[in-house]
Amino acid sequence: MGTPKTGKSRTGKQKTGKTAATAAARKTRIQEQRRAEQARDRRNRVIAITAGVAVLAGLAGFGSYVLLDAAEKKDKEEAVAQAPVKGEKTWDAKKLGRNHVTKKVDYPMTPAAGGDHSQAWANCQGDVYDKPLGEENAVHSLEHGAVWITYNDKAAAGDIKTLGQKVSTTPYTLMSPVAEQKGALTLTAWGRQLTVDKASDPRVEQFLGKYVQGDQTPEPGAACTGGVGPA
Repeated sequence: MGTPKTGKSRTGKQKTGKTAATAAARKTRIQEQRRAEQARDRRNRVIAITAGVAVLAGLAGFGSYVLLDAAEKKDKEEAVAQAPVKGEKTWDAKKLGRNHVTKKVDYPMTPAAGGDHSQAWANCQGDVYDKPLGEENAVHSLEHGAVWITYNDKAAAGDIKTLGQKVSTTPYTLMSPVAEQKGALTLTAWGRQLTVDKASDPRVEQFLGKYVQGDQTPEPGAACTGGVGPA
């Protein structure tokens, strides 16, 4: 008689089938996890790229804003520089003589704001004088682009001191008394003149900023040293 069947073969097949199914399920889960990770990585890359683009766009926009703001500020400053100073008097520069003379000149305004003048200029590299200057010398300084600040006995001592300190630190300026002038404080450039009552008047800074070596200057950059002082 043959050997009876024990059923072990069927059980082995069942175990093998279960093991294969478990392995397949595990492989499927792993694949799903990998796909999920890959999808997550793609989302993160997209988010990172989008955020980077947004940051760059923001920086570009901010940079453009800064540049536009700087351009607008420069335009405003140039407009202010071109605008006349409120209350200033002007004379046609082409009609102001520029000859060197050796005699006194009868100027049509006080202090003189241009015209024929001495061959020697008054030193104007921040020079402050407590005595009157020769007008013919001071006018030559104006021709070189200096602003001449003058005062009389109507001016407050504090204002004279304040303007003297300002002049002493500002190249191409000079200061001296002119008793005959009408206003307390006068600022004069070539063909331009402004009278104020106080050193704190904001037009003082505007006048200096506009006319020290300004566009009105007949001989910009010419010397302000090596000249003369009070007579």
